[in-house]
Amino acid sequence: MPANDNRIDARDWSLLAVLSVLWGGSFFFNGAALRELPPLTLVFLRVALGAAMLLPLLRMQGIGFPRGIAGWKPFVVIGLLNNVVPFSLIVIGQTFIPSGLASILNATTPLFTVLVMTAAGEEALQMRRLVGVVLGVAGVVILRGWGIETRPGQGLGILLCLGGALSYGFAALAARRLLKDSPPLGTAAFQLMASTVMMAVIAGLAEQPWRLAAPGVATWSAVLGLAALSTALAYIVFFQILRRSGASNVMLVTLLIPVTAILLGWLVLGEPISAREIAGALVIGSALLVIDGRAMQLLRRSA
Repeated sequence: MPANDNRIDARDWSLLAVLSVLWGGSFFFNGAALRELPPLTLVFLRVALGAAMLLPLLRMQGIGFPRGIAGWKPFVVIGLLNNVVPFSLIVIGQTFIPSGLASILNATTPLFTVLVMTAAGEEALQMRRLVGVVLGVAGVVILRGWGIETRPGQGLGILLCLGGALSYGFAALAARRLLKDSPPLGTAAFQLMASTVMMAVIAGLAEQPWRLAAPGVATWSAVLGLAALSTALAYIVFFQILRRSGASNVMLVTLLIPVTAILLGWLVLGEPISAREIAGALVIGSALLVIDGRAMQLLRRSA
């Protein structure tokens, strides 16, 4: 992992776009599955099925399991900070607030990541990056709009989603320090396996899922989409970008998620794009250019 992750190459920009589509779908899948499943049980199914889907790939690639407690410790830490805590907080938060507001709050993840990495001494606080992230969050707010209905418990839902975004920031710090030499596929699988054990205990104690009525086909379809696309495949891409471009850069995906959601709605469902959404997307694009820095350097050279 690079010591100074200030630049993203064209390949990783493409991977960030793919990841934004995969993770953007998680808000839709969560909303659909929560109609019949309690939140912690949903998180357990997400990580358990995601881990199961990656096991055959580990065998195909000849990647062995970690050895002993010392070998599993980094993946337990990453699983806790990157899956158990944020997934649980966000999915519980979505029972109080709509998915649109949840995605706006999720877009604060790069801001928390920059602050956590700076406080830990991993990165210098660059004003360019801080301004770019704040500008990007503003762009998400413009794109999504504030036309969100008031619901009981909305304040708690907002705090839970912000807590999830903060946990992602600490996960980025832990991944930078603990997973420098781990292959992306192995990292994705092992942290999901560790998360499965933790979530089995938490969901079992809190919700006793074996007592629940069997969910319908639509719910199982949402769970499978969540596990296969937004978890198993998404984490392979995530840890690939993390290893190549660094912790702060990979978290920029949360700024792209609302943009890709709007574009998919336009391309796939034929939904119209409003002027507000275009303005928000342009602000987010400007923010990413500021964060990347190369466009600013070209402008200075031209001047």
